[in-house]
Amino acid sequence: MKARYRNWTENLQLDWCISRQRYFGVPFPVWYPLDEYGHPIHARPIVPDASRLPIDPMTDVPAGYQESQRDKPNGFAGEADVFDTWFTSSMTPQIGTHWVLDKERHQRLFPMDIRPQSHEIIRTWAFYTIAKAMLHEDKVPWHNVVISGWILDPDRKKMSKSKGNVVTPMHLLDEYTADGARYWAASAKLGADTAFDEKVLKVGRRLVTKLFNAGKFVLGQTGEVHPITSELDRAFVALLAQAVQRATESFDRYEYAHALMNTESFFWTTFTDAHIELAKARARGEGTSGEAGRGSAIASLRLGLQVLVRLFAPFLPYITEEVWSWAFAEETGHKSVHKAPWPTTAELEGIAPPTDPKCFETAVACWTAINKRKSELGASVARPTKTLVLAANAATLASLKPVLEDVMLASRCKEHRLEEKNELADGVFEVVEIELEDKETA
Repeated sequence: MKARYRNWTENLQLDWCISRQRYFGVPFPVWYPLDEYGHPIHARPIVPDASRLPIDPMTDVPAGYQESQRDKPNGFAGEADVFDTWFTSSMTPQIGTHWVLDKERHQRLFPMDIRPQSHEIIRTWAFYTIAKAMLHEDKVPWHNVVISGWILDPDRKKMSKSKGNVVTPMHLLDEYTADGARYWAASAKLGADTAFDEKVLKVGRRLVTKLFNAGKFVLGQTGEVHPITSELDRAFVALLAQAVQRATESFDRYEYAHALMNTESFFWTTFTDAHIELAKARARGEGTSGEAGRGSAIASLRLGLQVLVRLFAPFLPYITEEVWSWAFAEETGHKSVHKAPWPTTAELEGIAPPTDPKCFETAVACWTAINKRKSELGASVARPTKTLVLAANAATLASLKPVLEDVMLASRCKEHRLEEKNELADGVFEVVEIELEDKETA
């Protein structure tokens, strides 16, 4: 967007009409004397003392005159025009910081951090605001300009009232929730025009529902919380730290759409579709790891939910506040998720990293291969497995070993055997044999 700003600046003309003929607006503090015929003498404007400002020349009276002389021969007339919108809105940073009213406040807040605006007013709002700040204080008014695009209709034409192609959002809020609508807005990338698509709202509503259900499931696990020691859980936390880092870096670059995309992807693929499914049997007390393993599963699930709720809070403020209130408000002492600190990788560093950083990925690949084979046989993935023979290369089998029990529990497999096939690529599993339980037995 710098190219647009540079092009406008380098091709400036000297004339800028600073007045508009409208009823609403900031008035010019100017009157004109009238001659004996009642005509204004523009060459002799009457300007008030600065101590009288602000004034409205259409209601206030200049010094030395009476209201009865308004618009009368040898009297006076007020300037009817108002300031051009850009002339006054170019002072919005100074107005917001209470420039001449509170100098200490102004010094603390000016220059500001960001200016959010659209791309078509780079040449007007952005330029004029920068120019006015430079003229008044020889400073930029803010350090970053966050440029959004337009909302387009399905025919990729800009939505505007004059064209009659605007969609009123109230029914969308009722159908898809406020969070669903905010999800759609936050999915629009900076600087890019975005065509309105109701399908994106549906995706947002689905995410809200999934976050609600994930919160109910995770917080519904009633076992005691223990230190996170399981290999699968530690591998998940390592991936969670990476998700936090990606989201934070995106926000630091003002790329909120990327932060949402990466967080959403992690939530679906790593948290709900993988870790919850792989760890929930252990969280219920199944397997051989005992209470320590059960408590580790519960702790990792709660930690994942708590961090993800904070990562989603800027995008889905209502459902995250709801889920946060169920347990985390009391546990953390932060009554609102929106007052809780942003998650950091530092708060996850107390959990030991996994022995094999790839073990989570390996567990998911193994579990996926088993489920795929079940589907090929026309069976539900929840159908218990009587016996299973799995093959993979030596490195993959070594990576699977510390998370194998979780995969077998998630697959509801009673007996299994592993075979080494070094011709298989890393991370690839082959289901050599599988026998499912009878439907009646299952």
